Amino acid sequence: MKLVLIPFLIAGTLMAKGVKWETNLAAAQARARKEHKVIFMDVWTEWCGWCIKLQRDTFPAKVAEDALARVVPLSVKTQLKDGSPTADKGIEATYKVEGFPALFILDENGKVLSQQPGYLPAAPFADWINKSVDAKK
Repeated sequence: MKLVLIPFLIAGTLMAKGVKWETNLAAAQARARKEHKVIFMDVWTEWCGWCIKLQRDTFPAKVAEDALARVVPLSVKTQLKDGSPTADKGIEATYKVEGFPALFILDENGKVLSQQPGYLPAAPFADWINKSVDAKK
């Protein structure tokens, strides 16, 4: 049983450790209103290697964690490893996702303020987040 839990424990540490991630757009919007922040939305799939690299390498980096503290982070998985859809598959159509990962900055109503297709290393990711937040002020 312990061996079965290890991948889940490791996966849990792949995302930014000090960051509280939302997994539902409505919850992220409510939190954004309450905290007066914009939303960072990561749209990803289980089969996407760049998505996993983003979660493993970029999000846990100190510079990225600092940037993520300025937003409401939202992680939306839209497809499973076999390509089958999750309950959040509709996000792809709503936000016209053409590739993965798809990164968005949204206002509290879900309107796109900025978007970035594909993987970003930690420093460019943090720069993009910070510039997007500063532009909203």
